Amino acid sequence: MKALVKTELGFGNLEIQDKEEPQVGSDQVKIEVKYAGICGSDIHTYEGHYKVAAPVTLGHEFAGVVVEVGDNVSECKIGDRVTSETTFYICGECEYCQTGDYNLCNHRKGLGTQQNGGFAKYLIARKESVHKLPENVDFPSAAMTEPLSCAHHVVAKTTIHEGDVVVVTGPGPIGLLTAQVAKSQGATVIITGLTNDKVRLDKAREIGIDYTVNIQEEDVKEVVNRLTDGYGADLVFECSGAVPAVKMGLDLLRKKGQYGQIGIFASAEIPVDFEKIIQKEIRVVGSRSQNPHDWEPSLALMNDRCVDAKALVTHKFDITQWDEAYEKIKSGEAIKVLLTPVD
Repeated sequence: MKALVKTELGFGNLEIQDKEEPQVGSDQVKIEVKYAGICGSDIHTYEGHYKVAAPVTLGHEFAGVVVEVGDNVSECKIGDRVTSETTFYICGECEYCQTGDYNLCNHRKGLGTQQNGGFAKYLIARKESVHKLPENVDFPSAAMTEPLSCAHHVVAKTTIHEGDVVVVTGPGPIGLLTAQVAKSQGATVIITGLTNDKVRLDKAREIGIDYTVNIQEEDVKEVVNRLTDGYGADLVFECSGAVPAVKMGLDLLRKKGQYGQIGIFASAEIPVDFEKIIQKEIRVVGSRSQNPHDWEPSLALMNDRCVDAKALVTHKFDITQWDEAYEKIKSGEAIKVLLTPVD
């Protein structure tokens, strides 16, 4: 089979290679991939900013059909429509594994990073990570379950009350999904972006986000103050990984507000206005990836039409067309790009 492989670290080094079909183990499931999404981390990997266990087939957002199961697998059967968590291996012994917080296990290995992933026709997943698709979730939507689970993860770390005003900074796929999850919990949602985010802000309006603000043309603080009688936003979810967005988010929050950081910064050390955190008694929470607790709720949100993940898919290419997909993403023309396997 053909696979899109990061052959070594550094910029580029992404090649189509002929690989043998993977063999299923006794506690594993073999999945034929229908769609696999390009994540921001895949872009960072391609550009040499994110380390993976090269050589490795990339792709950790995917959906497909079960074509083979191991001897010890009873959770799913051949022909099932499924997606899978990215977790391929955990130690199973640490405190985090015991509570299902696999994303925090120091020994965790993930699909598409340390283990061959979804940019190929077939992949192997551990049986515990596989989830069957509900009736109303098609393959393109299901390929978005992982990023939706990341969005669910950060929202679940906060408390949203009906009518709360939520600001989401950054209208990329994670921001647009986070905005939908927050709205599903009864919040009034504002999503912010820049002039070159026009396609994404237009999409936000299309999927029903309450307010979209181009911060280069409109004062988002005026919008927030108008909606909150000057108190400020109840919650901010920072999804851009842009340093100025942190300052803006803390400024927009009311006293006793909540701040969730899911966007990843280019540099680990950034300036933060802790005076605002102290004086306004802001609760700050970090959010790393997702864990098993996020997957079934995310599938339910799509199945119940509370989140429209498929609407964010703007382009589809096969895995041999990486360069075209990359250019669409970098130009800002694409929101979410899905890849399909080739024989």
